[in-house]
Amino acid sequence: MGFFDFMTEEIAIDLGTANTLIIHKDKIVVDEPSIVARDIQTNEIVAIGTKAQQMQGKTHKNIETIRPLKDGVIADFQSSEQMIRGFIKMIPRKRSLFSPSLKMVICIPSGVTEVEKRAVIDSAEHAGAKEVFLIHEPMAAAIGIGIDVLEPNGNMVIDIGGGTTEIAVISLGGIVTEKSIRIAGDEFTDNIKNYMKTRHNIAIGDTTAERVKINVGSALTELDEPPANYPVHGRDLMTGIPKEIVVTYKEIAAAMNNSIEQIEEAIMSALFKTPPELSADIYNTGLYLTGGGSMLRGLDKRISLKTKLPVYVAEDPLRAVARGTGIALKNIEKFPFLLK
Repeated sequence: MGFFDFMTEEIAIDLGTANTLIIHKDKIVVDEPSIVARDIQTNEIVAIGTKAQQMQGKTHKNIETIRPLKDGVIADFQSSEQMIRGFIKMIPRKRSLFSPSLKMVICIPSGVTEVEKRAVIDSAEHAGAKEVFLIHEPMAAAIGIGIDVLEPNGNMVIDIGGGTTEIAVISLGGIVTEKSIRIAGDEFTDNIKNYMKTRHNIAIGDTTAERVKINVGSALTELDEPPANYPVHGRDLMTGIPKEIVVTYKEIAAAMNNSIEQIEEAIMSALFKTPPELSADIYNTGLYLTGGGSMLRGLDKRISLKTKLPVYVAEDPLRAVARGTGIALKNIEKFPFLLK
């Protein structure tokens, strides 16, 4: 180890549409919503992460809340840079006379364009990174759940995040077959908002729709252990008066059905394009689900019924990608698939 290695800090970032996680010294030190609140008049960031999320849908005309990432990629360059900078400041560090140079590994969707890739690198560099490596989300997820991605075995990983669903067959340290669709947790939330509007005639915000998804969200209309009915509060579209509607998990399953069907089709498409030898491996190993969307009740069972294959939800699926990104950071020389 050289003298200057002491002046370099290594961090791994899972830059997600819904949440950003940062790993520093093998620990998750930041786990915050990917959202910023900005003063429209001065253009200054007034809050990031949880504090900004608490303001969502409750701001006055001079403050707006922004989600800098859309569909897994940077949509607002300036806000994303300020958000990354703010999250880096949250990392607990020892005080030093010198500000250390930062070495980062950041995960990105497998379907990003070169322009979108460049935007991530530029944002990281503007936020203080001296060296930036990129890793595709399904690869990071596979590493995070303990798959040896360098072995000549086929493994299919399905990472359902906030903005994208990433499906990949991995073997020998590379992605053999991939499918990335911009339908995931955010789309489920929109489905619920639209359903409440058209079926129950009430308007609800993103935060309320997210709560509905967590409490009564389901991929199946028949569950062995159904959740209790859930009261939803919103604004009556006819009278403007606040109103309460009680919804069942069956209603929400019907509301999200079309989006889940599109995810199923993408999985079938990826399986269809998989080489025969790797298909044989997948028959034996099954499919692995990661990401927040994989926690939807009955989703693993529904995908299993569709594909006739065993489906396993990763332990702590929300953090699988972040853990894999952290492992890649420690083993940069070992993983040739990291992009610069």
